[in-house]
Amino acid sequence: MTTRKRVKEILKNGSFAPAKTRVAMTPGQSLKVIRELQELSQNELAKISGLPQSTISGMESGRINIGVERAKTLAEALRVHPAVIVFPGWEVGHAS
Repeated sequence: MTTRKRVKEILKNGSFAPAKTRVAMTPGQSLKVIRELQELSQNELAKISGLPQSTISGMESGRINIGVERAKTLAEALRVHPAVIVFPGWEVGHAS
């Protein structure tokens, strides 16, 4: 059986497991992704947040821990919830 036919059969029968789209990342990587998605430079984020650009660089590279207070400050500047930065890989379970 060709790959094409096998894929069609799997899709038709629904006998497949959906792939997880999660990517493991650190809080610093999460911060960088959010900042870049908003098309902000480190200097621009520094101006908005009041944190030094060198601190933002250190957090994104993992040399400096973000911490709760910095996460709150950055989250406010980026208009996201602090948990998005601090817990980027958190999987939300279903309420029981």
